[in-house]
Amino acid sequence: MSETPPRSTAFGRGRPAALGFIYAAIMMNTMSMGVIIPVFPTLVKLLTGQGDAGAAQIMGLFGAAWAMMNLFFAPIFGNLSDRFGRRPVLLVSMFGLAFDYLIMAVAPNIGWLFVGRVVSGVTASSGSAAGAYVADVSTPENRAGNFGWFQAFANAGVLVGPIVGGFAGQIDPRAPFWVASALAFANGLYGLVIVPESLSHERRMPFHWKRANPVGAAALLVSKKGLLGMAGILFLAQFAGSSFNSVFQFYTHYRFDWGPAQIAVLLVVLSGGNIVVQSLLSGWTARRLGERGAVILGMTINTTGFALCGLAPNLVWFWVSIGVLITSNIAFPNLMSLLSKRVEVDQQGQLQGALAILFGLSQLVGPLAFTNIFAWSLRQHGAWHIPGLTMLTGAVLLAVSVRLAVAYARPSPQLPSASLAPSAA
Repeated sequence: MSETPPRSTAFGRGRPAALGFIYAAIMMNTMSMGVIIPVFPTLVKLLTGQGDAGAAQIMGLFGAAWAMMNLFFAPIFGNLSDRFGRRPVLLVSMFGLAFDYLIMAVAPNIGWLFVGRVVSGVTASSGSAAGAYVADVSTPENRAGNFGWFQAFANAGVLVGPIVGGFAGQIDPRAPFWVASALAFANGLYGLVIVPESLSHERRMPFHWKRANPVGAAALLVSKKGLLGMAGILFLAQFAGSSFNSVFQFYTHYRFDWGPAQIAVLLVVLSGGNIVVQSLLSGWTARRLGERGAVILGMTINTTGFALCGLAPNLVWFWVSIGVLITSNIAFPNLMSLLSKRVEVDQQGQLQGALAILFGLSQLVGPLAFTNIFAWSLRQHGAWHIPGLTMLTGAVLLAVSVRLAVAYARPSPQLPSASLAPSAA
């Protein structure tokens, strides 16, 4: 990209448009991912001939492989975005996803489907650049709200994607992968033509391998007081989330005989509710309770929701638990805002990369652990035959995150001067 002078004044007026670009990009990105969710377990069963328990374990291995790639490549992409800007890293992800879905669309066996999942883990690692983009163009005052809208648009993609995938999956289990590839490619073209850069040249920092590896990138979390504790909240929430995300297709099929259409409805409800909570309620809660209060309340609600989900005796109570889980999303935009305020503007990509490492670790261990717990519980008889055992385990982990929130979810004593005014290149 050519050298462009700073445009701090103009960008102050154009910031909503810049955010609009990244919101649309993340929506299209998650929409392409959401398209395949309703049919992915069906395709795994089709290619392996396994039932719910066996297919769940295979999905756990797929999830672990995805997380392993994300773990190693997230800090690389995060630091590359600090060096070369957010835009080129996002474009690599968008076009890489398009290629990935093509591989999975034509996969003749489970091995090729696994290769596609590995490629997906690499390309998804650039999500750190998207989060850094939002931090670049936000002020400390509106950062929680902007992260809320960012996550809301991400959920909008998940809302629309499963609807498309559910209908396309009725035609052929592979059809949604073709749709996802087309969406990801269109997203890449959109980013290539429309999305501006958010990080000015004078605010970029050199790329160093010592910061672009999991250990080096994670070192940032211990360099600022309270940062590691808040990151621990996020890690536990993501790890506990695997207790639902890794098994819900199989859990609902086993308990309620659900198929792709019902899974699509569930994802629509989850995503639609999350859009409302993250775009409207998270900011409102922050104004009433402060970002710290919103995090503590949200994590408490999250703990309750997972416990209700694991204990739900029937479909009615299952839907009640889903409503509670949706409400808990007031926590995450406010937690991301508190985290981003702890570092300088030229460290936002490194921070997002470090957080992505935690996400990768949670998704490396979580799917393996919880799919095996789920399979074990289905094969038991008597008191240990508890299909919701994974969610109950998640509730215990989330109870620990509430304690961490009370201890560490506090505003920075002094905001970094470099992050008070956003700029663009």
